[in-house]
Amino acid sequence: MTDQTRTIAKVVVIGGGYSGTIAANRLRKRADVDVTLVNPRPRFVQRLRLHQFVAGTGEATADYDALLADGVRLVVDEAIRIDTAARTVRLASGDALRYDYVIYAVGSTAATPSSVPGAAEFSYPIAEWEHAQRLRAALGELAPEAPVTVVGGGLTGIETAAELTEQGYRVTLVCGGELAPTFSARGRRFVAKWLAGHGVEVIENVRVAEVLRKGAVLADGTTLPGAVTIWTAGFGVPELAASSGLRTDALGRLLTDETLTSIDDERVLAAGDAAAPSNRPLRMSCQAAGPLGAIAAETVLSRIDGAEPARLDTAFLGSNVSLGRKAGITQIARKDDTAVGFYVGGRIGAPIKEAATKGTLWGIRREARKPGSLVWFKGGRRPEQATFAPGKAGKR
Repeated sequence: MTDQTRTIAKVVVIGGGYSGTIAANRLRKRADVDVTLVNPRPRFVQRLRLHQFVAGTGEATADYDALLADGVRLVVDEAIRIDTAARTVRLASGDALRYDYVIYAVGSTAATPSSVPGAAEFSYPIAEWEHAQRLRAALGELAPEAPVTVVGGGLTGIETAAELTEQGYRVTLVCGGELAPTFSARGRRFVAKWLAGHGVEVIENVRVAEVLRKGAVLADGTTLPGAVTIWTAGFGVPELAASSGLRTDALGRLLTDETLTSIDDERVLAAGDAAAPSNRPLRMSCQAAGPLGAIAAETVLSRIDGAEPARLDTAFLGSNVSLGRKAGITQIARKDDTAVGFYVGGRIGAPIKEAATKGTLWGIRREARKPGSLVWFKGGRRPEQATFAPGKAGKR
């Protein structure tokens, strides 16, 4: 029989992306948990489709009504401080939300380097909805076959370059290192061949030294003409944790133990791109975000029950990359996220990628209908012992 006198636990989830929505939904496994999700936008942004949105080949938002479980309250506002002493989350509107636990799921953002002259002023990031809107507007003003430079040879850069070349732009992809560095040699060759075959000029192992209003200058002195320069190299995270006095790693991710609990406060947990468990964060990805959101929620539920939380246990399967609308590649990886020589590419890769992308929203909706339903692969390699113990305050 349920204890009707049990105190309602208040949990505030900061961030309504892949990790935060899963965490909020999973907390509704219990009726005696009051869940508030704080997000600065009224609609869910599917970052996996932002490259489609900027190219005009797809949409990248969804209605929260279909993604949140009954009882999850959405507050459209920006969290500006976690006051751990008062146990409140302060909002930009001036309101404050009291909490018993807070799950920090603010995600990641673009990292446009200040060390590259002109990058902040003249390049276009693509990591967030507002970035994508600005970039789409800029591309809409270009003439057909206009030159476009994409900086960054990772998965986002590849997908953006592929999408834009199919729309007729003359695309140059600049890689500071090698193309698709997380792929196997065979997988990298496949991506390089597809890009070359579709007119994308790929420049590897050369960094951008300066971004101009119309073009970019490489470290070797080469000037690339470009109507638009798109910056996809690297990610950062919001500064909310650090500005709230919580310890973070060098990038700004919240430092936690293996239960995703902050090393400074056991009532603060982290999930998704903004979490650094044992100072060994998982790769920033949607593939990691969902399980981390579920694990953070399960840690909260265990603490409410007075039980010992489970340690982090999740694994990777590989990476999906779209190559325009008609092709793609799935690079298979070991559970610890190291690539193997096998991949699936070409036309069969496109429906695999599309299924994986649709599957993220399907998983969130299913978790909303039936909290606790999300399952994930386990057995990825983690430290034998957590590097940190939770709840011990110290200097950043």
